[in-house]
Amino acid sequence: MGNQKYEIEKHSVDTILSWIKTKEVVIPEIQRPFVWKAVQVRNLIDSLYNGYPVGYLIVSRSHDLKLKDGTISKGQRILIDGQQRVTALTAAILGRTVLNKEYQERPIRIAYNPFAKEEENAFEVQDQSHLKSKRWIDDI
Repeated sequence: MGNQKYEIEKHSVDTILSWIKTKEVVIPEIQRPFVWKAVQVRNLIDSLYNGYPVGYLIVSRSHDLKLKDGTISKGQRILIDGQQRVTALTAAILGRTVLNKEYQERPIRIAYNPFAKEEENAFEVQDQSHLKSKRWIDDI
């Protein structure tokens, strides 16, 4: 075989999220805004929970590339493909807000029902109907 210009590595969601927290993985300015609906975030979480494949993230190491936060990259892993999935994970798991189409910050909260029956969804987009449950959990 010739020179391989890429390699495939398997990493846990926890590892990827830790890279996001420490800015080891960053999003370049050229990436599009977050466009997923909350139900798509729920579906991603459900797929991960059930062990289904959710696709690859493509990263590259680049210096001097302008990032989404306005800074310049300094050798971090640059997220080339997978921004929607990574942003969805940071919103649902780390509690970070996302910018909607009107450039307003909004949270995406996913509720988990450990008692869901087989025909029911274990995960739902959290809305007003879940607030009573959350207050009860916070009181424990």
